[in-house]
This record gives sequence, structure tokens and C-alpha cells, in this order.
Amino acid sequence: MGDERSVTRAYVLHPEIKSDNSRRHAASALEEGVSLAHALPELEVVGSQVVSLPKMHPGMLFGKGKIQEIKDWLAEVEAGLVLIDGHVSPVQQRNLEKEWGVKLLDRTGLILEIFSDRARTREGVLQVEMAALSYQRTRLVRAWTHLERQRGGLGFVGGPGETQVEADRRAIDLQLNNLKKQLSKVVKTRELHRKARAKVPFPIVALVGYTNAGKSTLFNRLTGANVFVQDMLFATLDPTMRKVELPNGDAIIMSDTVGFISDLPTQLVASFRATLEEVLEADVILHVRDISHPQSADQKKAVLDTLRQLDVNPDVPMIEVLNKIDLLETDDADYLQALNKDGKNVFGISAITGQGLDTLLDQITEKLKVTTLTQTLALDWSQGGAQSWLRRENVIEATEQRETGWKIYVRWSPSQAAKFEKQFPEALIAQRF
Repeated sequence: MGDERSVTRAYVLHPEIKSDNSRRHAASALEEGVSLAHALPELEVVGSQVVSLPKMHPGMLFGKGKIQEIKDWLAEVEAGLVLIDGHVSPVQQRNLEKEWGVKLLDRTGLILEIFSDRARTREGVLQVEMAALSYQRTRLVRAWTHLERQRGGLGFVGGPGETQVEADRRAIDLQLNNLKKQLSKVVKTRELHRKARAKVPFPIVALVGYTNAGKSTLFNRLTGANVFVQDMLFATLDPTMRKVELPNGDAIIMSDTVGFISDLPTQLVASFRATLEEVLEADVILHVRDISHPQSADQKKAVLDTLRQLDVNPDVPMIEVLNKIDLLETDDADYLQALNKDGKNVFGISAITGQGLDTLLDQITEKLKVTTLTQTLALDWSQGGAQSWLRRENVIEATEQRETGWKIYVRWSPSQAAKFEKQFPEALIAQRF
């Protein structure tokens, strides 16, 4: 009996607010909310509903009649937790919990719970803790009466003592500062690892996409890795990197990242910025989409919006990978594969069957040719400093000694070439070949 995990009966609600012109498709949003709930093993979903509202009620979210109706639903299925697939203010959360007599989590709180359950690396754990504390700090109003008590001062100063809310908020701020210090040490260590990798001039190809789009399946297929894969939201949380050899023999580093989701909590966008640094430094980005999903276009928009929030360089080449064509009707799948031959950056593939992957790898090779330059440099004997710089950057492919100096063959990125020309303007770039 002691080994049995406690299971909480959860009811999922998606409020469809008619006055919100940017609202998501209600049925698909509810399905995603239920999928989020299933991502936590200790939750048992016992019911779900779309609740249509003309507008949001500031204090309670729902109107009085709908609140009573939902209360009856919860009692009928004996739910102990309500998951609301949307934003709920601290005041609304407190009022609804009192009215229904159950615990309540909104979309942000649920995603934070999932991330907390999945984080494995030290960095991931610290980032989730920071995001959760930032979220809790804004919601101290939802706690019960102990937060409304005032602590008496020492008597040196008149007036009321410090409220428990203020004390709790200060305690959270202290925890956040402590976590930031710990995280900075972890980030410095990872920065050293990144610099070590930078000495091996392999381009980085980063996989991004909506959660459950098939990124990890594609990653495993291309790298031979064994990253956890399951038909579940946020199955992969911590980033993974592996070396991949392209058809032309060149090597790349492929990076699998956490899946994005619409309305990703702002706390997580900020906290996971460091985790997504591989995307920020990528030479090519593969945007993996589940083309079989009915809301694939909306998911694409959510991913692109998140990339903008992360300040990803818009000039980095991006290839759109339409995954799961094996789940489409034959005509649709044929159409997507035809796109591969039209010179567009859109490729239909199946990470499960391997269909279309050869063409995709060829396209990655072509994109990388654009992002790297192969050039010949002519340096005289007095320009040893320039040669040392090239060795540090590890861009030299071959060297020939001449009567007047060196002829050096390099392969480098445009940014490396620009740095070299700025630092050593006297060096002669003889030709590109």
C-alpha cells in the first residue's frame, strides 16, 4: 500500500470568452488542456468542458449561474482539482477555490507543475524553481487567513507591523536571489563547455517546434540517440546535443530543445532563455510542425511568436519541416513531398518512417554552404599574429609555405571573416574557391 501514488481527480475547463478576438479554437484548446493534465502521472482527468462566456467576470471569471453549474459537475464526479486552461487572476483563484471547495490551477500553474516534474539537469531544476517562485510571488493574495495577519513590530516604530504577505514576499525574493547565484555558476560552467565546442568548428542545427510535433523522434532518427519519446506534451524538457554526419561527409551538431506551446508562461520564456541559447547561436533552425494536427497553422504562429520573444536572429536560415505526413491522406502527402522540389524551405517528412529525410539532409547541407565560406589567405612572415588568431578559431583547413609567407586555406563563418578583416586589415584574402 505504501508504494501506491496518490491520485488526484481533476476536471478541465476551457473558458471560451466570446469578446476575445484572439481566442484559440475552443475544442482544440480543450483537447490540449486535457493533454497537459495527462502529462502529470498523479492526475486522473474525470471530466472536461468548454465553458462559453460573453465576457470575463473580473472577480469570479464565471457568472453566478455558471459557477453553481460547475460546482454540481465537480460534486458529481468527486473532483478535487479544477484545471482552467487559461489565465486566472489571484483574486479569481481565491474566490473560485472558496466557492467550489477544491484546489484550482490555471494554465500557467499547470505548465509549471509539468516542468517541475520533468526537469532533470541541475540547470533545468533551478530555472523551473525560479519560474515557479516568480509565479507564486504574484499570487500570495490567494493564500488563506495566515497571510492577512500582521506581525507586531519590535516597538521601536509606531504603526502596524509587517503583514505576513510582505514577509512571505521578501522570503521569496531572498530565495530568488539565491537561485540566481546558483544558476549563474551553472551557466558559467556550460559557457565553458560551449567555448570548448566552439573550438571544433561544427555548425549547430537546432530543432524547434510546438510540443509533441515529433522533434525528439526526428532527433533520434537522425542521430541514433535514445531521447525519451512519448505521445505526450513536454516529453522532452532538457536540451540534448549530438553529432550528425551529413551526406557530403560534413559534421554538424544537432540540438533538440524543449517544445513550445501557445500562451507559454512569461516566467518560463525568461527562465529558459539560457536553455535555448543553442537556438540563439544556431547556424540553421529546423522548425518541426505536426502537419496532421488540425491547428497546425496556429501552432506555427505560437512557435514563431516565441522565437521573436527570445530575440532569435531573423537572418538565421530556417527550414520548415512538415512532420507526420504518414498520417495524411495520400494526396496531401504527395503534395507536401512535391514542395521539396520547388526550391521552397518547406519539406514534408515522416520521422517515424524516414520518408523525405534524405531530401531534408541535402537541404541542410545547402543552407550550411551559404553560412560558411571557404577562402584562401595570403600572409607574409610578419603576420604571425593573424595566423595565431586563425589557429585559435580552428578554421584552418590547410597551410602552404611560400617564399614570402603562408598561403592558408580556411573555412569560416561570415562573422569570423568580418572579425578577421577588422582585426587584420593588412591580411590579403586572395580568393574564394
